[in-house]
Amino acid sequence: MSETWLITGATSGFGRLVADRALARGAHVIAVGRRGDLLGRLAAEAPAGARVTPITLDITAPDAQATLSAAASAAGGLDVLVNSAGYGLFGAVEQISAAEVRALFDTNVLANLAVLRAALPALRASRGRIVQISSMNGQFAWASSGLYSASKGAVELFSEALALELAPTGVRVTIVEPGVFATEFATSLHVIAPDEVYSPTVGKFLSDFSQLPPSAFGEAAQVADAIIAVSTMDEPPLRLAVGADAVAGIRASLQSRLAELEKWETAVVGSAA
Repeated sequence: MSETWLITGATSGFGRLVADRALARGAHVIAVGRRGDLLGRLAAEAPAGARVTPITLDITAPDAQATLSAAASAAGGLDVLVNSAGYGLFGAVEQISAAEVRALFDTNVLANLAVLRAALPALRASRGRIVQISSMNGQFAWASSGLYSASKGAVELFSEALALELAPTGVRVTIVEPGVFATEFATSLHVIAPDEVYSPTVGKFLSDFSQLPPSAFGEAAQVADAIIAVSTMDEPPLRLAVGADAVAGIRASLQSRLAELEKWETAVVGSAA
């Protein structure tokens, strides 16, 4: 019996690549995205023996959870959820408007939770797998990435708690943390240009990033292959950094945080005591 996968953000980027790989394995893919034409193309290009259920949906819509829950029920259950939908917003923390922040968190955090709520009953029944697409920026922030990093950090932490909460049920959760890869994400970022106050920090970072050569962007297939791999493991990792830049950046951030913890663990609290 073939597996059933629910993949959000299935029309482009990592979501589309994972959908292609799942279909090549003969899976039934419930493919979710906002563009019906691209979902139609995915279905038309599916190999023989695979099945696509396209769902044209904005996952921030009030009825998204009910729609996806009904889709899981109609499919007879779920084996794998790949929660891939999201977008990037970069700019100075002070200068990104409240409306823009709400839209970011609605998509990257609240909609992610709605998808989880829709899928979890079926995943518990199948002792299934959850793959949450985060970012290396879910572990640390750059000048300009503060609010995007905050949204991915939220996903990281509630996913960590979810993994603990689901452990007795057999459902396993993996947070995938890609570095910089050549997908539509890198070319469709929402960027808020900084004023002169933040030009030396945010402005410089954004300028430097825009001038990165193509060789700085990894092959997106690497991330899709990693997602397929962890979805088949009996005991997958909780977190998986993908890409040399992600591994190096996360390692440096953790080492810096540990060094700071050790430096200050008694310097302030200890002296006060």
